Amino acid sequence: MVCFGECCAELFVRFVLTPIQAGAACQWTADSQRLILDHFDVICGTPSYIYCFALPISPPSSWLHQCYSAEFSQETWVVKGVSAGWGTCFRTVLLDDRSDVLTYQKDTIAVGLHSCSIIILNAITGVQVYVLSGHTNWVRSLVFSLDGTSLVSGGCDNIIKLWDMQTGGVVKTLQGHTGIVQSVSISADSTTIVSGSHDETIRLWDVQTGECHHIIQQGDCVQHAYFFPLDPKYLILVSGWKSWQLDISSQQIVPVSDGHSIDFSSDGIQFAVCNGSAVEVHDSYSKRIVARFCMADLGCRYCRFSPDNRAIAVASGVTIYIWDITGSDPYLLETFIGHTSSVSSLEFSSPSSLISTSQDKSVRFWHIGALSKGPAPANSKSIPTTSAAIKSINLQATDGIAISNHSDGVVRVWDISTGSCKASFQTPVKDPHWMDSHLTNGRLISVWNTDKKTCIWDTEKGKLLRTVDIHDWIMDFRISVDGSQVFCLDLKKIKAWSILTGKVVGEVQFSNSRHLRSMLTIDTLEVWIYLDGSGALGWDFGNLGSSPVKLSATSRNGPRLDFIGGIRQYRSPLPGIEDTVTKKTVLQLPARLVTCSDAQWDGRYLVVGYDSGEVLILECNHVLH
Repeated sequence: MVCFGECCAELFVRFVLTPIQAGAACQWTADSQRLILDHFDVICGTPSYIYCFALPISPPSSWLHQCYSAEFSQETWVVKGVSAGWGTCFRTVLLDDRSDVLTYQKDTIAVGLHSCSIIILNAITGVQVYVLSGHTNWVRSLVFSLDGTSLVSGGCDNIIKLWDMQTGGVVKTLQGHTGIVQSVSISADSTTIVSGSHDETIRLWDVQTGECHHIIQQGDCVQHAYFFPLDPKYLILVSGWKSWQLDISSQQIVPVSDGHSIDFSSDGIQFAVCNGSAVEVHDSYSKRIVARFCMADLGCRYCRFSPDNRAIAVASGVTIYIWDITGSDPYLLETFIGHTSSVSSLEFSSPSSLISTSQDKSVRFWHIGALSKGPAPANSKSIPTTSAAIKSINLQATDGIAISNHSDGVVRVWDISTGSCKASFQTPVKDPHWMDSHLTNGRLISVWNTDKKTCIWDTEKGKLLRTVDIHDWIMDFRISVDGSQVFCLDLKKIKAWSILTGKVVGEVQFSNSRHLRSMLTIDTLEVWIYLDGSGALGWDFGNLGSSPVKLSATSRNGPRLDFIGGIRQYRSPLPGIEDTVTKKTVLQLPARLVTCSDAQWDGRYLVVGYDSGEVLILECNHVLH
């Protein structure tokens, strides 16, 4: 943290002691905080990163960028294509393993991992504070005591542990369940723990003695068990995909609603239930429904009230939705895109900040209100269309464009001089394995692979030109620079197909396929791959009718780029791009943009596509030479 302190000092000298325009102080504070958090990991190690990259790449509409843009060097980044504001995800922390649960209390986050450990993070910076070890199987449930001094955990080892947050040590180990401890909760006075298990029982434990003083047979797997905030003699359960109210003393149980996830408002007056197709908000006293909103994708699994009870966050697959519930007709405020695998847990750290964890081995920090301008114009019973993840991106600098191919089959054409989207086309494919598009002689052609078939599509005319049976499991493919061929890569060979005829026009085979570490790249009609231990391998497919000619790795000019860090690879904790020839990192990518999907570079422009659907265009020839 010393480096971080040095960075803060540099920011203070740079910005605070520099004359600030009247009325700009609040903007400076907000922008400086986002700048630090967006680039936190790199700044900690290299404070000069603030000047050479972080500040120039700050959003064009930000106060910092506008105030200091005149001081940017002529050889700094020219950034286009990103959203005007700071965006929603301002911090991503990569984990060593998958996570099922997180909990938050007083600027501290606890995350349970499949590797049996619990990591404690600072809720502001995301920095790991320490690790709790003691479980022997997955950690499935976590909860802090109300004062934040204790943590309760339950796991797939069928045990419950009570932790002292000041020392990080185990205070008590509670044993008795014969199945996975799916849920734990602690009473407001920190005297009693309630647990729900796959062994179909609910148990109440005395915190002081560690003894189980009450066992209730439920008759079904218990997913969640909570103390009823308004009266601790009652429990609210989720069992058998229904929610129930249980009187602890009489063991009388009353059904409340269908649903498999439940959360209470901070005052306990309301609770929300997810039932897959909708979220229902109930009055805690009468149990009547006071608000309801539907999810178009029928997949809502988790929900959380904001601390001010004005909004509800809902996790549905890889996406998070924020709904405003202040009125009689709830409406969608924002959609958070960034996780690449199912969201497993949500927690608000403030009314404007949300923390999420996912099976993609990451914890993400989101800012609510970064993009919202008011109620979404869409009907409350539907989810507005958002930009889907980018499958690949094609840079055609001579035509002044970049083409992004999205997982929903949409193809977008971007002007690289302005960063604006010039055109958008919908193809009939949904979630292709691989996809690429190319503008040839004024004709936009899209090619995608799914179910071992490659389809060639005239995007502008909306017409299928032909379908080719590949008969192979494709790892990647690309359209050649001249738009005449499609190159398909699998574990053993590369095949070239003619876009005009759909016939094979070239094929090469290679060994050491288990060590294939980088995606196929193309220069004109040259195709290159990278094998650990063998370096770069290339072939020239330019002579039709004859076998491709093998090329020497030394014939390549300039760096060849590949991703490091992020979700695709774990060799580095920070997402970036490396030169596959020199193995040097040439660029650390902005943390506020989510996982990289693809990148292309032509010696002047670097175009990067993201799983959020965003496109980043950098004019950076001075950096990569």
